[in-house]
Amino acid sequence: MSEATELFREARDFLVANREDYAAAYDGFVWPRPTYFNFATDWFDAGLCARHPDAVALNVVEEDGSSAAYTFAGLADASKRLAAWLGAHGVGRGTRVLVLLGNQVELWEVTLAVMRLGAVIIPATTMLTEDDLADRIARAGAGAVVARRDVAPRVPDSGEGLVRVVVGGPVEGWLDYEAGRSHPDLFEPDEPTAADDPLLLYFTSGTTARPKMVEHSQVSYPIGHLSTMYWIGLREGDVHLNLSSPGWAKHAWSCVFAPWIAGATTVVFNYARFSAAALLDVLGREGVTTFCAPPTVWRMLVLEDLGRWSTSLRELVSAGEPLNPEVIEAVRRAWGLTVRDGYGQTETTLQIVNSPGQVVKTGSMGRPAPGFVIDLVDPVSAEPSDDGEICVRLGDARPVGLMTAYHADLGPNDDLNERATAGGRYHTGDIAHRDEDGYITYVGRADDVFKSSDYRISPFELESVLIEHPAVAEAAVVPAPDPVRLSVPKAYVTLVPGYEPSPELAAEILAFTRERLAPYKRVRRLEFAELPKTISGKIRRVELRARERSDARPDGEYRAEDVER
Repeated sequence: MSEATELFREARDFLVANREDYAAAYDGFVWPRPTYFNFATDWFDAGLCARHPDAVALNVVEEDGSSAAYTFAGLADASKRLAAWLGAHGVGRGTRVLVLLGNQVELWEVTLAVMRLGAVIIPATTMLTEDDLADRIARAGAGAVVARRDVAPRVPDSGEGLVRVVVGGPVEGWLDYEAGRSHPDLFEPDEPTAADDPLLLYFTSGTTARPKMVEHSQVSYPIGHLSTMYWIGLREGDVHLNLSSPGWAKHAWSCVFAPWIAGATTVVFNYARFSAAALLDVLGREGVTTFCAPPTVWRMLVLEDLGRWSTSLRELVSAGEPLNPEVIEAVRRAWGLTVRDGYGQTETTLQIVNSPGQVVKTGSMGRPAPGFVIDLVDPVSAEPSDDGEICVRLGDARPVGLMTAYHADLGPNDDLNERATAGGRYHTGDIAHRDEDGYITYVGRADDVFKSSDYRISPFELESVLIEHPAVAEAAVVPAPDPVRLSVPKAYVTLVPGYEPSPELAAEILAFTRERLAPYKRVRRLEFAELPKTISGKIRRVELRARERSDARPDGEYRAEDVER
């Protein structure tokens, strides 16, 4: 066992041992900082396969109820053959590999194989258009593409030098993935992988601007997700299901790194159309013990009679956007378990946690994760405050679970990284409040918070009230221009199936919020609409704000002064 493996195991075991003692975990945790590290060889092989070769590493459950299980030893062998085959075709240390696969075993085989090679993974969703793919290949300098057969026709012909591998059947001009599976040789590295070598290159979802490229090292996610493992409460032998789409950071968080750090089984539900009842069936049938889902899914789950399902669940978490308190309470009533919120970004691992066994305060994301020193910084004075931007302290306190940098593709004058790390802190762009017990509550994106009559308005707070109404499935609040108040809160509302837009329903929803919000926070305007979203599912409030730049009253807008007469 290498020194890196031993350091990593010690750090993991410390967090597992103190999983319900937040003070001990936070005060005693020390990041392992090895000089060399490769997750595939130093942990998956030496830490997991060596001890539990026949344990199930991955269980892929299909929509029809069928499933296929893959052991740690089986995935290790397949990925070694694939790595040797890719190496023979020119994929090597530093090659950037664009991966366009769904929730299928090949995704995990490719991930491990690229790690072994010391190459760089560029995760991407299969929903990208031809223009999106051309942009990613060019901006990231991709040297190889691994794509599902139905996606391959959208991958542009980039000329000589781009290694193209297709999964799911032969395509002219592409290498067939099956040849890699049957390759006779097993890959063996010729030198150790430096810890600061690049491993991942993520394109952010771009809710307000062109997607940025986030670069992670061989340790920033593989070791950094110790904090995510701690937040979820994972331990060896657990069966973990995370509902997330491949291509996005949360998929790597909870479908690769956090469960495999713990030595747990990753379960994925590979469906074409989401069904809350079908998901609940899978949770029970597959013996899932720990479960993570985004707020949108939790809101759909609580529409079901959760008490009808018997499960083995022990830990429930939510991430992506803050989860509304009423949803947490509905789950608690049904299952006697608390959905614990947490906070992180593509740029980081879990920074702020409601960890197992701790008091969960309504609406709060929790306290700083072990290994993270979190400052809230006043955006005007740049001084620490109880209300301000969430920032991660750098210098000697810099956590392993922080990106290397934003990849420079905007030219030599790009100051993105300088702005992101100004003042010796990494700036998240999110605003929060910290209470007297150190619990941090999300307020909103710095560019989403707005003023009305000189009061600061958090869209999230108003949206949380709106979705308490039984007719409201989703809501987004943005400022609308007003000659007296500068701006007033306007809600864009998507309705639950079975409800239809009408003046009467608009009046009912506005009255509902009036009874639950302080006068200065009242929703003054409402429009029924489908919410614009990024392909990762995040609401594009920037697009909604743009609609409000005109003083003209749009068709279909209801105003409080009209409907409340």
